[in-house]
Amino acid sequence: MPFGPKFATMMKGMVIMQRYVTLSLELHLFFARIMKEHSLFLQAGFLPKDDEFAKRANEFMKFFENLLLEVVNISDGLVSPTVLSSGEIVTEYTLSSEKHTEKLSGIPINTKITMLEEKLRSARTIQINRSIVMRVRRINREAIRLLNGLIDLKEEILRRVLCCELFTANYPLLIKHILREAKLYRSYISCLESGRPMFYKDIRDVELFWNQIMMEHALFIRGLLDPSENELIHTSHEFAKDFEDLLEDAKCMTDETIRSVTDRTIRKTTELRDFKAAATKGSDACEIQSIFLPLLADHVLREANHYLRLLRLENMCY
Repeated sequence: MPFGPKFATMMKGMVIMQRYVTLSLELHLFFARIMKEHSLFLQAGFLPKDDEFAKRANEFMKFFENLLLEVVNISDGLVSPTVLSSGEIVTEYTLSSEKHTEKLSGIPINTKITMLEEKLRSARTIQINRSIVMRVRRINREAIRLLNGLIDLKEEILRRVLCCELFTANYPLLIKHILREAKLYRSYISCLESGRPMFYKDIRDVELFWNQIMMEHALFIRGLLDPSENELIHTSHEFAKDFEDLLEDAKCMTDETIRSVTDRTIRKTTELRDFKAAATKGSDACEIQSIFLPLLADHVLREANHYLRLLRLENMCY
């Protein structure tokens, strides 16, 4: 006996809920860690006189650590193998970089989360139930609440820095950079909660956003290296120029040129990813002279891995 329309409707609903759960968890596994590290970098950049700002940043770091821990605790068997193997959640350097950064900064970091993430596994068949769906919905709503507060803090810091009322070791461009990422994260959760299509629906928008992020990463690395690191500074500068060009290409690309632009972007992002991996390893081993924390290098490495996954995903659709 063939299945009727009620069964088909039920199956469609299950697929939608499964996708909602998986995309939500994958989103938080990447971005919640990014947000907690943004908070750490902000905290580490303040002078003693601005201790109140440091405390507020530390509060958000703890909030996002707690959020990430809850996500990790329910993610086993519910996320895709592609995401788990992408290097965007953790890398081989993350745990060591966290320990080194904690030692240098004196800011406690919950490294147990990283060890739990390293053990996450995917399942051949994803099984969800109403309890998991409701838990994920609560996580999404809590994430939006936290992001609203963190975005407000970043905007306040930026405003005070730009009018010379506040000093921080972080570049104004870096604060703008992490503000954009927080707003992107919030917009993705809002799309999930409203049922609107969201994930990487327009490759042009993806490349415009992340090419700028990659360009700025190269600029930050260039500016945080010791002046004696001539070769690394030169390489960073060349990457910044490459992504500036790719950013312009993405603005102008058409249906006829989109494939070639994306192919070039994948090649260049792979090269930058490899450069960041070497910088992360060198920074953690104290082989590179710089003024950036080891975790910052691992942070930008994970973002490059995330971008590469998005690019390859889109490339498969052509």
